[in-house]
Amino acid sequence: MKRWWRSRHLIAICYFKVLKACYDRLAHRHDLMVATIHALVALGGSGSIEEIRERVIELLAVPDEVANLPYTTKRGNVDGRTELEYNLAWARTYLGQMGYLENSSRGVWSLTANAADPNAIMDLRFKKELKGTISDLQKQNDWKQDLLKLLCETMHPSAFERLVQRMLRETGFVQVEVTGRTGDGGIDGKGIAKINGILSFHVVFQCKRYAGSVGSAEIRNFRGAMQGRADKGLFITTGYFTREAIREAVRDGASAIDLVNGDKLAEKLKTLGLGVKVDYIESITLQPEWFKTI
Repeated sequence: MKRWWRSRHLIAICYFKVLKACYDRLAHRHDLMVATIHALVALGGSGSIEEIRERVIELLAVPDEVANLPYTTKRGNVDGRTELEYNLAWARTYLGQMGYLENSSRGVWSLTANAADPNAIMDLRFKKELKGTISDLQKQNDWKQDLLKLLCETMHPSAFERLVQRMLRETGFVQVEVTGRTGDGGIDGKGIAKINGILSFHVVFQCKRYAGSVGSAEIRNFRGAMQGRADKGLFITTGYFTREAIREAVRDGASAIDLVNGDKLAEKLKTLGLGVKVDYIESITLQPEWFKTI
């Protein structure tokens, strides 16, 4: 018994050493800031979060085992992002605070004229200037962690499927049905996506309500189940997708599958006002010069 326990203990020690080594290989946020600007330059001056992430991984040669590291909050809540995605989000926030980036309402990030010299970002003065805003920005993201924790730990699986059904309807899907039958290859529901009231696509979706990662095997299994039944697939999770899963979802010659991780899910629920209420503070500014034009 002691020998068995000692063996398990040694395995655990080795695992955590490997895990720590991976975390130690994560790029510093200042490096990610510079890489983000170089990535946007390569993308033509603007890009989505996914495009920026993929280009940064390419520029910094980030290995899969590092890119797949999950992000765990200080409170132990789920976040639906990897450690790299979390740090890249901070990098974009810092750059936005400095005036290097702009973020449109559609989630597209673009360079400003101030980003002409990306090496200037390495000036440590910026770090001091932003120190006061870090705690405020952290609080802004706490709601996501609380929401995902609620979805994972409190909501019943069938209720989560109904939530996804409602979300899809609110985004323009019609004939949305939740099936959730056992032996259905992981397909939880289906619907029709309408585009501008003209084009339509038959879509099947799968919901994964947990904090862990979704790997490439689950994407392949889902694709196999959707063959001949839909034009596209939609995989939604409160967790995150590994690099292998992301590549598998867009593999050449295979049916494309759109991925929605926990972070995207939280943002979409906020945008649609489903269980998330946003309070806006009205700010009124008089414009005396305008009255002179009357």
